[in-house]
Amino acid sequence: MGALMALCEENFTLMQRLAPGLRLLSGSLTSTQRGVIDLHLNIEAQSPYTTQVRLTHLFGVNGERDPRPDPDARLRVYHDARQIEVLDLRQSVLRLSKDYAHPALLDKWQANLFLSKWLVFCLRQGHRFGVAACPTASSEADTLPPTCLARS
Repeated sequence: MGALMALCEENFTLMQRLAPGLRLLSGSLTSTQRGVIDLHLNIEAQSPYTTQVRLTHLFGVNGERDPRPDPDARLRVYHDARQIEVLDLRQSVLRLSKDYAHPALLDKWQANLFLSKWLVFCLRQGHRFGVAACPTASSEADTLPPTCLARS
């Protein structure tokens, strides 16, 4: 359980790098970087200690009017505890296991590990929300924490 809590804390740190002023953001935001798919952040709810967000990439299939979100994560950010809770995660890369003695705990671990790797991926692509000047994707890769669990 301690490793899961550490991963939730790491995800908070990564989200802070992706959206440094998250507490001050509102509405729907899009991060656009040349040569990569846009990243969308929708602030669903704000309270003094938490922010609920939806983070997703939107893929259009043959010019569809309604693009397909993948991955599509609903997250609750606990500013006071400095952790992120994955409320819902829909994606086509990782099959969340149901054949386990404690499926809820395993699914939470897998969802948080996926989120960690995805956040690192987005940071390396140069995505940011709520900042005027962003470091380049290559400089970001050099500044990831050396103990980053997402590198496993």
